[in-house]
Amino acid sequence: MASSSQPAASGPRTDFFRQLKPVCVALSRITIRSAEKPNAKEVLGLIESLTSLWTAQASGDATILDEKLAEYVFFPLSHLLRHQDQYPIRVIEATIKLISSLVQYGWKAKLSQELAHQLLIFFALTISGGTPGDSKPREIPEETIIQGYRAITALVIATGSSTLVPASSASAPEEAIIPALGTSVTVVLDGIAAGVPVLIQLEALQCLEAFYTTIRNNLVLARFLPGTVSTLSRFLSPPSSQKTQRRVLIRCLEVLKLVLVNVLSDIKVRGILHKLKEEKPAQDDQTVATKDDKPNAELGPAWLKATTAQVKIALSSVLKLRSHESEQVQAALDGLCITLLDECHASLADCQSILVETAMMVEDVEAEKSLHQTSLQDLAGIYPELENIIKSTLYNWITGLPRQIQANDDRVKKLAVRSILRATKLAAALHMDSATLDESLGDSLRDSVISLMRDAKPAKVLDDIDSEGGLSRDDAGTELIPYRPVLLDLEGQKTTREEISTLISNMGSQEQQVKLAATMLGSLRDVDGLDQVASFWLSFELLKATYNQTSDLDELFDLSSLEETKNQEAIFRELYDFAAAVVSSHSDAEEQDWRLEAIALEVTAFAASRLKQDFRPELIDVLYPVTTCLGSSVPQLRRHAIATLNRLAQSCGYLTVSDLIIDNVDYMVNSISLRLNTFDISPASTKVLTMMIRLTGPKIIPYLDDVVAAIFAALDNYHGYPVFVESLFGVLSEMVNQGTRSDASHLLLEGNTNSQPVDHRKRRLPFRGVAGILETLEQRAQKVKKLKLETEEYQKEGKISHPNKPWGPEKSTSESEAKSLLDKLESGRPLDDDEQENQEEEGQESAVEKAKPATYTLLSRIMTLTQHYLSSPTPTLRKSLLDLVGTLSPALANDENAFLPMVNTLWPVVVARLYDSEPFVVVAACKALAGMCAAAGDFLATRFKTEWWSCTGPGSGDLGQNSGLGKWLRRVKAEGVKARGRGQKGGGTLSSFSSGTGSGSGSGTSGILLPSRLGASAGREVEDIVIGGGKQKEQQLTESLMSLSVTSKPTSQSLSTTTTTTTGGLSASSLGRFSQASQIWEAAIQLVTAMVGYVKVDDDMFDEILELVADEISQQQKNEELRGALDAVNSDAVWLALYERGSLHAGTGGGDGDYLVLETPARVEGFEFEFVKLVGVGA
Repeated sequence: MASSSQPAASGPRTDFFRQLKPVCVALSRITIRSAEKPNAKEVLGLIESLTSLWTAQASGDATILDEKLAEYVFFPLSHLLRHQDQYPIRVIEATIKLISSLVQYGWKAKLSQELAHQLLIFFALTISGGTPGDSKPREIPEETIIQGYRAITALVIATGSSTLVPASSASAPEEAIIPALGTSVTVVLDGIAAGVPVLIQLEALQCLEAFYTTIRNNLVLARFLPGTVSTLSRFLSPPSSQKTQRRVLIRCLEVLKLVLVNVLSDIKVRGILHKLKEEKPAQDDQTVATKDDKPNAELGPAWLKATTAQVKIALSSVLKLRSHESEQVQAALDGLCITLLDECHASLADCQSILVETAMMVEDVEAEKSLHQTSLQDLAGIYPELENIIKSTLYNWITGLPRQIQANDDRVKKLAVRSILRATKLAAALHMDSATLDESLGDSLRDSVISLMRDAKPAKVLDDIDSEGGLSRDDAGTELIPYRPVLLDLEGQKTTREEISTLISNMGSQEQQVKLAATMLGSLRDVDGLDQVASFWLSFELLKATYNQTSDLDELFDLSSLEETKNQEAIFRELYDFAAAVVSSHSDAEEQDWRLEAIALEVTAFAASRLKQDFRPELIDVLYPVTTCLGSSVPQLRRHAIATLNRLAQSCGYLTVSDLIIDNVDYMVNSISLRLNTFDISPASTKVLTMMIRLTGPKIIPYLDDVVAAIFAALDNYHGYPVFVESLFGVLSEMVNQGTRSDASHLLLEGNTNSQPVDHRKRRLPFRGVAGILETLEQRAQKVKKLKLETEEYQKEGKISHPNKPWGPEKSTSESEAKSLLDKLESGRPLDDDEQENQEEEGQESAVEKAKPATYTLLSRIMTLTQHYLSSPTPTLRKSLLDLVGTLSPALANDENAFLPMVNTLWPVVVARLYDSEPFVVVAACKALAGMCAAAGDFLATRFKTEWWSCTGPGSGDLGQNSGLGKWLRRVKAEGVKARGRGQKGGGTLSSFSSGTGSGSGSGTSGILLPSRLGASAGREVEDIVIGGGKQKEQQLTESLMSLSVTSKPTSQSLSTTTTTTTGGLSASSLGRFSQASQIWEAAIQLVTAMVGYVKVDDDMFDEILELVADEISQQQKNEELRGALDAVNSDAVWLALYERGSLHAGTGGGDGDYLVLETPARVEGFEFEFVKLVGVGA
């Protein structure tokens, strides 16, 4: 065998043959001995060696490889294939791989037809695992199947056009060819079925493509066309396509396109198409009957009709992939449609409608295409019938949009809107001008938006924001808040909203958009409800899209003279007028769809962004209505109002919204005053005014004098309406808050000579030591000496000189000043320097008083007005007025000549609120009085004294009255301490004390008070009171001290005991310090702190106050502010009170009687102090 088949060539070919020979001989020796069991491992090694040698030569120099070398290598393989059942599948796989290389690089097209058929059947049976009739086919690994498909592909490519199938189509192919091809095609189609691994599917598709690209005989291809198209369409149709990878779908679409084009293209069936034009329908029917009986007969018109009908059904299922999410799949589908419309235009004429519709849906008009790539627009220019199909398809889509938009699947909505967008762009490119399409498009858009609005459910949780939180206030500016969607604002409608917005912005030409907007505006005032909202929104979006399209051109050219631009401006002016009317009609009393107002706000902001500073005159009409939307009850509308104000400020050239309102404050104030003066008591006016003051800050206060006058008039007319009165005082409170801000102090102190803040705080006298005492004695001695000299002078001369003018600054009216000046001029006595200086100062003071700042005057009027409404039946109003008084007092205190009379006027009504029935009003009254104390100082001394002793003056034992500040404080303390849960059975804490000396009688005023000590046992339940070395129970001491309180002036002991007894009032609450009684007591402590710290208090009041608050400054409950205020008045009394309560002792490890002071008294020059052990105390 070797000698007969040895090639005669020399050189590289001979060297390669020498390499092949030993391997082939060894392999032949094994495969020929079929009686013995072959060594599979050895065979596999030899086959792999041959494969490596052949592949290496093919990759190096493939020219020396020919059919003779291929036959030489195939000889041992042929013996192996005769007994292939004896070899494992791994050997068969290696054999198939080697044969594939032999066919590809050796035989090529010179392979014999008989051997080609045998190899084709062998590959097909190996892939299928046996013959079709086998009950138990052999399991074939995935790698073997892939190698089998590759071998079939190589065989078909090498022999398909010549050896495998004759290229002539004039006659039917030989019957021997069809079984081999049929088996192979069936196996290939089985590899494309669903559930097969992806790699096998891709190799099977590659193999199928090789069949239809290599075989030139159209009769053979026509026989396999139905099965191929059916398999591919079934694979590409849902639900199989939904589970298939994208690359497989794309590859399958490419193969389907190739199959249809190679069999049904107009060039392939041009003869049949020519016959269809000449023959009659009756003859076509006869042809159908004859052709079906003769499958090998020539293809005719009947075959073409039947085939195209079946292809149309298959394509209708395949084209459902147009809703696939992948853009690559849609691009492949678009390529299929365009290719079939171009290559099979006449043969698949019945499929043109579905192909055009699919191409319109999936074609990406924005993608850049090559000049050599055909598009649907190009085909429509070539074939007029396609343009009609495009127009009818677009009309059907437009009319069906309201129905499609109601689908539950968002992908359906998205595809419907996007298809219309692409179709409108295509129609515009083809210059399809149709009034019917424009009208139907507008109606469809409006109906679709209405359907979406009607089906949308309101959000259960609204994302509310602060009414002024997003407004720009600083000079640096704030980033503009984007408008949130007014329509289709739900998260689930986001995709649909974006697609509709894109459709509106890009559909048709600019002229078409303007006409559509004009059509909607024409019916805008004649409809209401959702129709009006939808038409308003669509017209605004359309016009906005036209301006966005022309913005780039406007920078280069002046197109204002064009007719289209004039129409655009006129329509937008009409739109703005309607928006201004909607915004101006905003009122709480009228029910109006907030979405209509929100769209109107957007239109207003858009107009301002176009006109820039030229929009400022329009602010007269729109600024106040826009501001009223800040008080709306709808959070979305408030958010829109905030964004609109920011845009108005930026567009009109203002740095902040505050600057915008200040510059247009006259319009705003006039609008608000007009409402108040016309008795418009709607809450909108007060809300807008409050928001305006809060936005602008103190700068607007001087402009509000007319508004305050209107508010006062409204209070006089509507004082019987508590809610409205409260809203008016809410405005006044906002004025006060802004006018008293730290950055507004210059508005209050403007023109005031006393610009220093008022400080009435009491401070402890500095310790001056012996030198200070001597200096004081020296001053007293000098005064005595001076008085003695004056007495001696009087005794000598009998008279003493008297001053010519009163002491201190003269406070006279302008009339008395003029009279005094005339007297001096008539007497002829010239004015001395002091008189001239005093006259100039008085003139300046008078001028200052006459020219007070506008802010000061306005705030003082507000403070004076509160006295008439502090007795209002509305508790919240009383509380807000008291807060207002507490805020205003420090701000107005600099001008005492104007402030103290106001304090005198407000004192009776403010102090009466201490006895209010509402706890929070009482707390507010305490804070207001504390503010008045800090502002007025000693001016309130006599008033507090009178109020303190109003029913419990010194020496009177009447404690049974319900009024009096002292009695009220004691009751508040008892209830507060009880509510905190202190004490034991009575709910209070007993202040324990003992008498070191004295008899312990009922007077309770003799002896030294010392703190009692607990015994050695810390767990004792009943506290013992040490009195002169003896012991009494707590209850006995309480009863004895209570007897003192009704027979003598309240003492430190009686007051201390009174606070521990069970009194009528609030019961102990589990809320503790958060209870109402506890909160009132804390507020009372703040009042007492301010009263002692700023107001002069007599000794009797101070003693009672100290006893009341001694527990609050103890070590356990330290109140530094209160302690400091008391120390500034009488630090010794405070020390003694703390000492009495055991707050200044610390044990040193001795017994219970070791009492030491935490701080050693200061050493005084010439004196030393020592503590003495008290007799009778301790062990």
